[in-house]
Amino acid sequence: MRAMDAHLTPDTLAVETAYLRAHPSFERPYGWAWLLALTSESTALAESGALAESGALAESGALGGGGTSGGASGAHKESGALDGGGESSALTGSSVTRAESSAPLSVRRSAQQWRAALAPAADAVADLLLAWLPKATYPVRHGTHANSAFALGLVLDSARRAGQQRLVAPVAEKIRAWYVPDHGAATRWEPSGQDFLSPLLCEADAVRRVLPQDEFAAWLGDFLPELAEADGASFLPPPRVSDAADPQIGHLLGLCLSRAAALRGIAGALPDGDPRTATLTAAAEANLAAALPATTSGDFTTDHWLATFATLALGETVAD
Repeated sequence: MRAMDAHLTPDTLAVETAYLRAHPSFERPYGWAWLLALTSESTALAESGALAESGALAESGALGGGGTSGGASGAHKESGALDGGGESSALTGSSVTRAESSAPLSVRRSAQQWRAALAPAADAVADLLLAWLPKATYPVRHGTHANSAFALGLVLDSARRAGQQRLVAPVAEKIRAWYVPDHGAATRWEPSGQDFLSPLLCEADAVRRVLPQDEFAAWLGDFLPELAEADGASFLPPPRVSDAADPQIGHLLGLCLSRAAALRGIAGALPDGDPRTATLTAAAEANLAAALPATTSGDFTTDHWLATFATLALGETVAD
């Protein structure tokens, strides 16, 4: 927390904001999405006391039949998609919601300061995204930082709580335009030698955020037809990582973790009883098990970034 307090200050973020506006393609779209995610998470921590209180009220019935969503996949199964500019559901898999716990008061106070300091940078990112999206004729589909689907999915999960509701509708529209027409993908195309994202799964994970449940289930059948006949052992097995300390080959450990997150998100978006859910879940567990030990390897090459993807894979996401 001391490091966050030292770096997430109005002065340091003013420098970052100025740099972003002066270099409008810098870290586009990956870094933009993570900045919104950081803003969203800071807001969640800052408000965690209020969330815990509202959660307790919901448990007692004081909020009527509503309350907060307890299950990440449950929220999606209720709505199936963004509706009228609303927020997307969380990736499936988290068993503890923020409404069930409250950060210490000192953390909440620091998070309030982080959120305030980050707000101008989040505004800059939103402005840059809105200027870029109409010009982005084609998505970037490869499995590293520039992947469009991963970033836009993360934006949808973060935008509202980061104070950037204006992003939700245009980002969702772009995902539909880019990806809904796709069909006939094949897992034999993956992985590439330095992927830390799965182009196929990132795309499906983005689309599940913007289509109603039944439409998404049908789209997934057209997009990835082999899933209907696959099982967990054969569907996207963990890649062989010949040298985890190699900065590019080591990306494949991150691929396992980002796969696990996407697979669980896709599984959680399918209707109850869909036979593909078991395959997706088993594949997620296999990829998670293959890479999770690497997050504490002691090798900076991977340790400095794998923990973030492990958090996603374990279901602690930036979505509400």
